[in-house]
Amino acid sequence: MGEFKVHRVRFFDYMPSGIRALAFNGDTERMAVARMDGSVEIFHCSDRFFQEKIIPGREQCGIEGLSWVGERLFSAGLNGGITEYDLTNQKVKYTIDAYGGPIWTITGNQQGTHLAVGCEDGTVKLFEVNEDKIQFERNLDRQKSRIVSLSWHTSGSKIAAGMMDMIQIFNVETGHSIHRMLADRGVGTSRSKECVVWSVVYLSDGTIVSGDSVGMVKLWDDQTGTLIKSHNVTKCDVLALSVSQNEDSLVAGTSEGTVVQFQFVSMVLGKDDKEWVRTRTFKNHTHDIRAVAEITTAVVSGGMDAQLVVKPLLDKIEVRSAASALRKIHFPHRRLVFCARNSGLMLFQYPGHLELWRLGESEGKGIPGSSLFVKRNPEKLLHLKVKGEDHIRCSAVSPCGEWIVYSTASSLRLYRLHCDNNNVSITKISKLPKVLSSANQLCFSSDSSHLFSASTQSSVHIVSLSQSGCKFVGTLKPKSGSHQAIHLLAASEDGEWLASANSDHEVHIYNLQTRKAHCTVPVYSSAVTAMGIHPTTNCLFMMYADQQMCEYSIEQKQYTDWSRTVQRKGLHRLWMERDTPCLNVMFNPQNPSHVILHDTYMLCIIDQSLPLPDDKTQFYNQLTLKSLTEDQRKSHSHAFKVCKTFKDILCVELISDQSLVVVERPLEDVATQLPAPIKQKKFAT
Repeated sequence: MGEFKVHRVRFFDYMPSGIRALAFNGDTERMAVARMDGSVEIFHCSDRFFQEKIIPGREQCGIEGLSWVGERLFSAGLNGGITEYDLTNQKVKYTIDAYGGPIWTITGNQQGTHLAVGCEDGTVKLFEVNEDKIQFERNLDRQKSRIVSLSWHTSGSKIAAGMMDMIQIFNVETGHSIHRMLADRGVGTSRSKECVVWSVVYLSDGTIVSGDSVGMVKLWDDQTGTLIKSHNVTKCDVLALSVSQNEDSLVAGTSEGTVVQFQFVSMVLGKDDKEWVRTRTFKNHTHDIRAVAEITTAVVSGGMDAQLVVKPLLDKIEVRSAASALRKIHFPHRRLVFCARNSGLMLFQYPGHLELWRLGESEGKGIPGSSLFVKRNPEKLLHLKVKGEDHIRCSAVSPCGEWIVYSTASSLRLYRLHCDNNNVSITKISKLPKVLSSANQLCFSSDSSHLFSASTQSSVHIVSLSQSGCKFVGTLKPKSGSHQAIHLLAASEDGEWLASANSDHEVHIYNLQTRKAHCTVPVYSSAVTAMGIHPTTNCLFMMYADQQMCEYSIEQKQYTDWSRTVQRKGLHRLWMERDTPCLNVMFNPQNPSHVILHDTYMLCIIDQSLPLPDDKTQFYNQLTLKSLTEDQRKSHSHAFKVCKTFKDILCVELISDQSLVVVERPLEDVATQLPAPIKQKKFAT
């Protein structure tokens, strides 16, 4: 596998933000996730839940609800505004004020013609969805308390609204209330507290399902306005509800961290009379579940513990595979840590600031697995706060450590770093080319002489860097004419090639000498999660969300023989069943046949000179190889060498002195910084 001195970094205090809302688009198989810092993420549900788009948040911009209208995404929050997103360029398209105070809920009708929002002032406001923008249409009858939850009937003619102590049914055409259904406040001391109807779901057969702060899931008849049945789910709050597309299953998320499933089943075999019956309870969260969504074959939930949990419903899965396993997504599927390989510096990206650290030094050499004495501790050199309210979208540090760049949705800033022993200062480059207004991805050339900035319509701007400042060189544009944003850039070591990957799964390769498109890698059905250009062969190595890999010869414009062998023989079952994407591709200059990869749970070295393992081969074979003689090892060795010493990995980087930097963020440390969960009584305590 090779020996490396490892800098084990655990001082990146990244803290994922809690999940506030979910919205599933069944037509495109996309899940939108809103977090408490105002950011919105788009996951591709049929591509191993890869996080293909991230729209950064803003300061003081909390989101309370999300809603899809066709392929358009809207959000609303306590700032009183309704926001539509430009998903192509991954930014806010516009925000309009609803003039009703804080907005607690937003939902669109099935016809895709109107949005309804529930406001603090007690109004339900209807907005017409036009081609370019939404337009206010009118208010429904004003209520005395805030509107906390809304749900349209599939016909689009009625809306159910949950509020304090009651549920109202509105006729959309007249704007008047048809029925008022009172929610029970519970028993004992809780009767003095208002009952908050946190969530409502309006079924096509006229049944209204509500979840409230008393811990009840209730079924109501919209014709008579009466209660049909109550289910006592929890002693705490039922915060979220979601129903399956064919309305035969319903899930409820509670403040205890449990998801409760109800199914619409026949109570007597052979009879058509069906009832909603509580069938399953899932416990995969430690804190409040603020949002749930039932998709085709799974239940997706998220809450205060900041993890997105995908729990498969095994009765809806025909073939057991990696897709039918429980999936917990803790960290972004993008890099937040960047290394200046030649200077031993590390850049940490937080939402509102950047930190620059110098790696520590150790003494002597030790046996494999031993800890070395630290001669010099890691040192924080710089804390760079973002100007304005926008959060950071992307950032980078040059290999020489002299340049730092970051971009928000509205601006890009470039700094020159001056290090003189312990004295550190930065100079802002004030005169930037006009094309560098913002970037979706940033990358420096290996010699730090150029900056590559991914812009709109899959184009890349090239800027030359010098002592005097920066100068615009040119723009690289793909031949495909794609409008999707670029999420990955990779530059070759010799400065001749640049590769870009966008959300259309296109990988374009450019010749930096002629500044023209060289070729396009054949489009694959899965998204590229990591890629790198080999320093000696100039072959592009790509990892995909479905755990496949390929190697493409840039000069010959075709897949390499090794890549064709991988596609013909296939990869080992245990490799394909991994549930987190690879986030970085590196190469070992001392051994050109080695490719270094990592995901959240493992570090892997692929030796392309060794045979590929088949499903009968022992995949994790390091311990077995140690017990064998040198001659026996050759017959048992295969290309994949996996190290699971490190946990919860955010970044692995190989720096110029042939040492590895491994940045970990243990989930135990994240859990200690979360707010305290609701206290639950445990057995025998």
